[in-house]
Order: sequence, then structure tokens, then C-alpha cells
Amino acid sequence: MQYEDLLEKLHSLSDPQGKAGMARYGINTQSALGISLYTLRPLAKETGKDHLLAQQLWDSGIHEARILASMVDDPRLVDEEQMESWVSDFDSWDICDQTCSNLFDKTALAYQKTAEWSERTETFVKRAGFALMAALSVHDKKASDEKIAAFLPVILRESTDDRNFVKKAVNWALRQVGKRNLVLNALAIETAQEIKNLDARAARWIASDALRELTSDKVQQRLRK
Repeated sequence: MQYEDLLEKLHSLSDPQGKAGMARYGINTQSALGISLYTLRPLAKETGKDHLLAQQLWDSGIHEARILASMVDDPRLVDEEQMESWVSDFDSWDICDQTCSNLFDKTALAYQKTAEWSERTETFVKRAGFALMAALSVHDKKASDEKIAAFLPVILRESTDDRNFVKKAVNWALRQVGKRNLVLNALAIETAQEIKNLDARAARWIASDALRELTSDKVQQRLRK
């Protein structure tokens, strides 16, 4: 599908009620059309992988076009310049999370960027570092326990950041590491206990929420299977 056709299709799917719903979830709707992910995913599948088209969609600045771009881009063709350009454009948590879990986690630079971005001060760049950790913990089935466990000291280091969009991503990364297998579950629980002892409101919330899930019967039984 050509860029102009896709843009026309997206505008035809515009939904004011959907846009209002997005706003209720804390999504920046300034450039949004109100289209759900359930509509975008089949559209991405129909479109197929197209690196040039992804660039055009991203450059449109339209919220849903950027999410679609993350779905149709070819991770093998994504270089560092593009990753840095796109991450600097992140202006909403959903674009951040979708781009990290649809595309960036499949690139050759994914692990490098978890380290770099988690140290940055910009809200959505820092969030991207932890969204990438969460995505890699789920999607990179070949990664060793040591490679995933390397996220834990960074999670501990950044767990006092009280910004809502940051602390939720730190918590998400911690939980996904701890749900990977029993070894990582034990290490994540140990890290959560350390975080809980920090004198910071964000740290206490991150730890309590993660421990509730990671020690739950549901998670423990699934990991033991």
C-alpha cells in the first residue's frame, strides 16, 4: 500500500470517541486520530514490511501513523541514527512502548540502547530504555540469564525517579525480568527487596507492586511448569 493511500485510510478510520478514550489513559492526543491498536495491527499485516514507507509514516507526525511505522519497518534496516531520531520524537507513552516492543527490540542495537537511554534525563527517552528491557525480557528467547539479569542493577539505580511515565516503565521492566524463569524470578525479587529499602516514594511503589506479582501463586506456578 502506498503512503498516500495509507494516510487516506487512517483519516477515514478517525474516531473522536476513540481519541477521548486515549486521553483518559494519559495518551497525548494532540496529533491523534483515535484509532485503536486492534485496527492498526491488521492494517500493518496487510501492508507488510517496508522501510521507506515507515520513514514516511513517521515523518507525517500523526500519532497512529507513527505506531503503524513501528509495525511495518524492517528492524534489519534500522540504524542508530534512526533510533536516536525517533526516540527524540517520542511524546506519548504508547508510541514509546509500541516502537520499543514492535521494532527497536529486534534491532542489533537493542541492548546497547537499554544502557544508554536508561541514563538519559528526558522522560520518554528514559522510559524507552526500560520499555526495551521489558520487551527484550519477553521477546528475546535466546538471551542468556546473565544478559537479562544485567538489567537489574540499572533498574535498582533508576528506581527513585518519581516521574509517573518513568517509574511505571522501571516497574514493568522489573516484572518482565522476573517472569522470564525461576532463576531470574529469584534475582528480580531480591532486587525488588533492595529497592523497597530505598528512601523514596517511587522505589517503594515499584517494589511493592513488583513483589505482589512476582511472588504470586499464579506466577510461581507458571514458572515451575
